Amino acid sequence: MAKKPKKQQQSGGTPATVALTAAGVDFTVHAYDHDPSHPSYGEEAAEAMGVSPDRVFKTLVADVDGTLVVGVVPVAGSLDLKALAAAVGGKRAAMADPALAERTTGYVRGGISPLGQRKKLRTVLDDSAGAHPTICVSAGRRGLEVELAPGDLAELTGAVLAPIGRG
Repeated sequence: MAKKPKKQQQSGGTPATVALTAAGVDFTVHAYDHDPSHPSYGEEAAEAMGVSPDRVFKTLVADVDGTLVVGVVPVAGSLDLKALAAAVGGKRAAMADPALAERTTGYVRGGISPLGQRKKLRTVLDDSAGAHPTICVSAGRRGLEVELAPGDLAELTGAVLAPIGRG
């Protein structure tokens, strides 16, 4: 894991940015004005930051055989639930109830971060992340993203890399 000072100071950070700072990981915060009428949180983030949707990843919470699991996939595609289940040794997966996902992670829908969750969930990062020097994920609220190396994200979340994205 890269141990460098973060690039941008943020006062009153989110649990995600606090976790990154505590770990000494190099990251950049990107803030933008969230438009509640935009049909996709992830695509809105990519457009607002001027970043390819292949480098902006969304955090989705699924129920795999009765256990909540996080899938982190590019916003340009979707989560393959069958592949997610297989990646964690499960048989069946379905998207988690949004209210349960919010209570468990401590974040609101559209702002769920794979970092700094209230209850650390098993995480699977789509293996396409490795094709980029940095990727962007939610920093813990709508309109706020963090950019970091995919290896740092995997290490901090304990994620396994697997082909869980489609499209």
